[in-house]
Amino acid sequence: MTGPQNVSAKGTGKIVLVGNPNVGKSVIFGQLTGRYVTVSNYPGTTVEVSRGEIKDRGRSLEVIDTPGVYSLLPMSEDERVTRDILMRERGARILQVCDAKNMRRSLMITIQLAEMSVPFILAVNMADEARNRGVMPKLEGLESRFGVPAVPTVAVRKKGVDRLLPLLENAVESSTRLDYGRSIEHGISRMESLLPDSTPIGKRALSIMLLCGDDSLAPWLAENVSGENIREMNAVRNRVVEENGEDISYRINQGRLAWIDALLSELGEEQSEPAGRNWADIFGKYSMDPLFGIPILLFVLFLAYEFVGVLGAGILVDFLEDGVFGKGIVPAVAWIVEKTIPWEIIKDMLVGPYGVVSMALSYAIAIVLPIVGTFFLGFGILEDSGYLPRLAVMVDRIFKKIGCNGKAVLPMILGLGCDTMATLTTRILETRKERLIVTLLLALGIPCSAQLGVILGMLSDIGFVATTAWMGIIIGVILLVGYLASKVIPGDSSDFILEIPPIRMPQMSNLVIKTMARIEWYLREAVPLFVIGTLILFVADRMGWLLWMQKVAEPIVVGALDLPPKTTEAFLIGFLRRDYGAAGLFDMARAGLLTNLQVVVSLVTITLFIPCLANILVIIKEQGGKVAAGMALFVFPFAVIVGAVVNFASRALGITF
Repeated sequence: MTGPQNVSAKGTGKIVLVGNPNVGKSVIFGQLTGRYVTVSNYPGTTVEVSRGEIKDRGRSLEVIDTPGVYSLLPMSEDERVTRDILMRERGARILQVCDAKNMRRSLMITIQLAEMSVPFILAVNMADEARNRGVMPKLEGLESRFGVPAVPTVAVRKKGVDRLLPLLENAVESSTRLDYGRSIEHGISRMESLLPDSTPIGKRALSIMLLCGDDSLAPWLAENVSGENIREMNAVRNRVVEENGEDISYRINQGRLAWIDALLSELGEEQSEPAGRNWADIFGKYSMDPLFGIPILLFVLFLAYEFVGVLGAGILVDFLEDGVFGKGIVPAVAWIVEKTIPWEIIKDMLVGPYGVVSMALSYAIAIVLPIVGTFFLGFGILEDSGYLPRLAVMVDRIFKKIGCNGKAVLPMILGLGCDTMATLTTRILETRKERLIVTLLLALGIPCSAQLGVILGMLSDIGFVATTAWMGIIIGVILLVGYLASKVIPGDSSDFILEIPPIRMPQMSNLVIKTMARIEWYLREAVPLFVIGTLILFVADRMGWLLWMQKVAEPIVVGALDLPPKTTEAFLIGFLRRDYGAAGLFDMARAGLLTNLQVVVSLVTITLFIPCLANILVIIKEQGGKVAAGMALFVFPFAVIVGAVVNFASRALGITF
């Protein structure tokens, strides 16, 4: 049944990565391409595809990282995009990344690649974890059965990755074919005879997709197959369905799974002693336990608070703001400006109350950067350790109350890094109702990394009670709004299916690269907006607009929220970037201009404040202008109302924090 066909892919210039979710595909993609990567939506979809480049012996190879999928018979937009890329990039070499711990699932893709008649090799990743568990398959037998190379890799440690590119040079098709039974095989054969000789993938694979009722192939059929043959194909499919009396795709998948089980049983596993249960296995188990998972979560949050709130927002901010900027950079620039620039307006624009150096760079570099840096590093540890999917399991029951499932916590946690990027990741949610609810909650109550860090820095100065109160109010508001939204927004929720990776010790090199890349993004994207925001404040102050806006907003800021008029500046600039507004409040709090109660009220209000400009633009892109406008019009007055309720309720109860 097996044996390679001599179809070399040399010279095609393209490599396509395929695999299930969470198998390390993106890690291998990054190691092959370095940092020269572009990410864009696949034409006609909102699914992002990464493209990179390899310089190999004087020539350039394009590498395409497809979305993680469970099947190449499209049941979702991600799977359709991956299948379409394989059809579009005919002649490209395919690198399938497998999970050595779960070859049963990975081989479902391998069988379909074989039927597609595309040249490919296998990277059997996470081989170290499979060996530790005693489940590493014998790859020699796998290579013999499929006729393609199978390379054991440990991508996070770069083991085996260097072997992939030379093997891809000579990638071949696999001749492995499964027998699905007389009726289905007859239908496949008849379908193949009706297809044109030139097809973008193997005729057998196309025939199976058509028998399974894949409507996404209709445009290709209309362009390449005669109307008479299409009608005959439909008749063939109807006969096969009638003969089998059940869903064809189910029968085919059951046949594949039975074949895979027999293969894995025949191959056996490498002779290795499975490692005993270690601390990672124990932690991974108890972090999802209904009883022990909660104290573990609270402990993780406490460590995050100490790392970001105390080290980042306390020690590092003090060093940079008071030392580097306060005693070094700002006085030095002021002295140079005084000696070299005769125009008073230029001096004020650089080092005045709303100066580019004294305010914009001081906020961006001295206050926000250390907080962002520590947050990104801490968040990277949670990502790479495998804890975040376990958190999704923990909160699944709660999220069902707001019309979603536990998977929705992933974009919301990513929102703690950047709401704009998190809004894009709502695509992982299956229904539009879930995407709308999570997008609304991201816009409403999830502070981005810079804003959250500044908030934690302010709260660390006024104590645990204030921190708990702020967190309780925000979580309560999110749950209430989510619950009401689930009742108002039509549609159904999806089932909760999520791959749980093992707990791993994060690799320091990966953490450093990831953290530095995110800091680079912050410096490139956020700092210019801080400068623009400061210039807006400078012009508004010079023209008298700032004082006028403070008077207009005074009934709300002073009357309803009981905050100093100067906080109007923070809320106004929050329209541009919410973290810039939070940084303004941070500066006021450190100067003693806010009481503890005012700190809590101002932080509740600005946390729930209108989304930043970038987030609004992404919501428009993802959900449309009407949805974005509706969310913005709801969030702004709602934030003020909640802040006012907190203010009046606290005063009525005598709570001053």
